Amino acid sequence: MKRIREIARLIIIYTKHMFFTLVYGMDISKSARISFGTKLDKTYAKGIHIDDESYLASGVVMLSHDFSRNIHTDTYIGKKCFIGVNVIILPGIKIGNEVIVGSGSIVTKDVPSNSIVAGNPAKIIKTDIHTKRFGQLLN
Repeated sequence: MKRIREIARLIIIYTKHMFFTLVYGMDISKSARISFGTKLDKTYAKGIHIDDESYLASGVVMLSHDFSRNIHTDTYIGKKCFIGVNVIILPGIKIGNEVIVGSGSIVTKDVPSNSIVAGNPAKIIKTDIHTKRFGQLLN
């Protein structure tokens, strides 16, 4: 039964990926994983960029437009990143490679590669880190 659930989950993830990339035109790597509760901005869908082996947990909101200022811009997540539960990534942000964003954070500024950020607004709490697939911290 566990194997069937895993296969069903992967089919749904693959279908969702195809929908985001083919219908909306988002730039999402095939090796990235997007949890079911993640909300990606569909107002300017072509502005969403998610690189290889990154993982977005449930409740993440990734924006690529700002209605109040009438801005449409690109928002990036690099390789091997982990974006925690209920993180909000504001439009125009660039998150580097091998980054971990703590749950509940609001990312208001670019995040350099190989760092951990957390808080509201998100601040760097650790640097010189390395991650493996889906942003899992290497010891």
